[in-house]
Amino acid sequence: MKISEEEVRHVATLSKLSFSDQETSEFASSLSKIVDMVELLNEVDTDGVAVTTTMADQKNVMRQDIAQAGTDRDLLFRNVPEKENHFIKVPAILEDGGDA
Repeated sequence: MKISEEEVRHVATLSKLSFSDQETSEFASSLSKIVDMVELLNEVDTDGVAVTTTMADQKNVMRQDIAQAGTDRDLLFRNVPEKENHFIKVPAILEDGGDA
């Protein structure tokens, strides 16, 4: 399956990323190769193969659920440049990122 440069541009726009024409072409090519490799897996005969979720030995390490005092908020906020109502204030990252 070929991933077009237009599809790469579209996803880049949705992600608020910008790429040069060369980068867009390279991404389209790389992504197409990745999709082709994944599609190869459809050709593997898996009839009679048991479903496997993991090959690792599963062990749950449990601990006591004991309440503990948290870190002092004033200590945590000591290096915070801007704060408001016990929250860290950061620049808006969305368009029209006013106080909505």
